[in-house]
This record gives sequence, C-alpha cells and structure tokens, in this order.
Amino acid sequence: MKSGRQDLGNGPVPKLVLGLAVPAMIAQFVNVLYSIIDRVYIGNIPGIGDLALAGVGVCGPIVTLLSSFGTLVGLGGSILMAIRMGEGDSGAARKVLGNCFLFLVGLSAVLTAGFLICREPLLRCFGASESTFVYADTYMTIYTAGTFFALMAVGLNYFITCQGYSTVGMAAVLIGAVANIILDPIFIFALDMGVAGAAVATVLSQFLSCAFNVWFLFCKPPIRISFCRPDFRLMLRVAGMGFPPFLIMATDSLILIAMNAVLQHYGGPEQGDTLIACATIVQSCMSLITGPMLGISSGTQAIISYNYGACRSDRVRQAARCVLRMCLIFTVIMFALFQLLAGQIVRIFTSDTSLIDLSAWGLRVFTLAIIPLAVQYARVDGLTALARTRTSLALSLFRKGSFVAFTLILPAFLGAQAAFYAEPLADVISACVSGTVFALVFEPQLARREFHAANRRAEP
Repeated sequence: MKSGRQDLGNGPVPKLVLGLAVPAMIAQFVNVLYSIIDRVYIGNIPGIGDLALAGVGVCGPIVTLLSSFGTLVGLGGSILMAIRMGEGDSGAARKVLGNCFLFLVGLSAVLTAGFLICREPLLRCFGASESTFVYADTYMTIYTAGTFFALMAVGLNYFITCQGYSTVGMAAVLIGAVANIILDPIFIFALDMGVAGAAVATVLSQFLSCAFNVWFLFCKPPIRISFCRPDFRLMLRVAGMGFPPFLIMATDSLILIAMNAVLQHYGGPEQGDTLIACATIVQSCMSLITGPMLGISSGTQAIISYNYGACRSDRVRQAARCVLRMCLIFTVIMFALFQLLAGQIVRIFTSDTSLIDLSAWGLRVFTLAIIPLAVQYARVDGLTALARTRTSLALSLFRKGSFVAFTLILPAFLGAQAAFYAEPLADVISACVSGTVFALVFEPQLARREFHAANRRAEP
C-alpha cells in the first residue's frame, strides 16, 4: 500500500496540521456513523422502531465507555511514542507500542467479562424500561462480545496516525464504516434479525478495521508492533497520559446515563421513553460535531508532541494556533447547519411527527454553544500533547461535572426538557476556563522543556 508519510519535524506546520487533521476528522466522522447508521435503520424498523431506538439509546453509555478504553491506551501511548520519536529514541518508541498492544489485549478480556456479567443491572440503571429492555439487552450482549475488535480498531489507529500515516488511519476506519453501511440492511431487514442484526453488523465491521490495523502495524511502518516483556510502570504512565481524553469520552457515558435517568424520572410513564428517544437522536447528531472535532484536536497531537520532544517551541506554538483555528471554522459551519436544518436532519431517524418536532427543538438547544466548545477541545488536547495531564484532566472534569450538575438541577425546577440546556451552559463556562488556563501555562511549559533540554546537552 502506498502511504504518504508526514514529516512531523520538518514539514510546514499548517500543511502538517491540515494533512493530519482532515483524515483524522474524516475517520472520526465515519467512526461516529457506526452508531448513527445503526440508529437510523433501527428507528425505521416497522412497528417497533421508536421503542427499539430508545432501547439502543440506553446502550449508548456502555458503547461510548468501551470505545473510550481504546482511546485511553491509544491516545496516551501515541503521545508518549511521538515524544520518544522526536527525541530520536526508536527503541523506546517501539517498547511503548509493544506494551500498548499487550495493554489493549488485557483490557479487552477484562471488559468483555465484566460487562457481560453486569449488563442487566447496568441497563436498568441507565434508563431501560420494561418496554425497551429486551432491545437494549439484545444489542448490548452481542456488541460486548466484540469488545476485543472495538478496542483494537480504536486504540491501534492512533499509533498509525502518530507515525505520519494519516491517510492509512483514515482508510482503516473507512473499511469498517463502509462494511457497516452494507451489512446493516442485510442483517436487520433481509435476514429479519432486527436489533440483533444491527449489533452483528457492527461487530463484523469492527473486526475488519481491527484486522487492517494489526496487519499494518506488524508489517509496514518504521515503528512496528514487536512482542516484549510487559512493563507495568510504562503501562501506568500511558494510562496517565491517556486519562484526560479517556475521561472526556467516558464521562460522556455518565452524561448519557444522567440524562436518560432524569428524562425517565421527570418524563414519567407518559413521556419518559419518548424523551429518551429524542435524546438518542440529539446525542447522535451532536456526535457528528464532537467526533470530527476530536479528530482534529487529537489527530494533530502528534505534531505538538513530536516537536515538543524535539524542543521546537516555535513549531509547537504554530501548531496550537492552527488547530484552534481549524476547530473554530468547523464549529461555525456545523452551528449554521444544525440551526437551519435541524428538522430535516432528525427526519432521517424517525417518521413520527411529534418526535421530529421535539428532537429538532432539542438539537437546536444542544448546539447553541458549539463554537465556544472548539476552545475546550483544542486547548485541553493541546495540554495533553505537552504531557500536562493533570491540568487537562482537571479541565475535563470541570466541564463534565458542570454538565452533570446542570442536567440534574435544571429539570427539578423547570421540567424534564430543561435537561437539554445543560450542554450549552457547560460548554460556554468550560471554554472560558480552559482558554484562560491554557494562556497561563502554555509558555511556561515550553520554557521548562527548553531549560531541561539545555541542561541535558550541557552535561558531560
């Protein structure tokens, strides 16, 4: 396979950012389509579409949580590997990749067993009603059985991108997404498997992406997977570096859990399932913003980490500016799209007129502050790329904590639908805080790196 590898240390920074961000953004967008395509087809199953959609929506937190473990290892390990590559230490970079591969294998085994054992109480806790539990349980059992493929597909992709092979990383995701688009209608409608068919199609698609990633990393790039003795201290450091982005994704699960529980509680038997179906549609659409934006901010971290490791502060500054600019442009476009075309977009998921009207309203509310959200993504991931994991962790916790607090408080005073305002309120506040913190710590962090590097060079 021909693959144009990006020169992270010498290529023009704006071109590098564009070259890594666009494929990563497309890859994340396509990755989001896994769940969205499932939900579109499920929502249109004759007779049971709306209930089945609500049931799969209850599974959303678990699906997000499982994927976030792939990000924990993949993003944390790829940042550390990129820093080692910038330092010119290929042996250490290879050791990082080998240990991360073992880490993913072990995690997938533990998570598969844990979620299969606990799935029933988890689904009940996450908002499954008597009407929707059967659909949630069917989807979750099959999906969880494919956890190994999901973690490998997500986690290993970061190690492809961080070596400059952004188009290959995008291709790996596209393989799975295209397969999912083709297999969904076959399993759901042609084979009449319904919700089970959607889950089977997703697992098979993730298997294809996983197989491609493993093949490429064993055979092609300069830093390849090689079997090594497990280094648990290194794995712990990888987990520490990957924890902030993991927390961003994992706490999305908590938000979904909190929102589903709040909507079911305050909506009652009459409106609970309808509001959860609405939230499922709105969250699916919102992921079309947050997924690609995560692709921009995390896909370009390799540029910042590599040049930070090489003590090229001028290139780090330039990259940080380019990433923020690209996130802002993307969110402005998506804000206009969703505010103007909310009704047409939600019609893809359902033909129920009342659910369309409610979901269109919810989507407009949810996306009110996505432009400030660009600052949160660019700055938090930028700090993670500089190994400022505690700072980025605190900022991530602040945003998610604000979201959950607003989700729990607003409906108590203003009714169930007020929960939808939690997103824009949290986005505005967290963007202000993250932007301020980044401005305060960015330059001192670069100065410390240059100082320590100068001292090492001066040592005899």
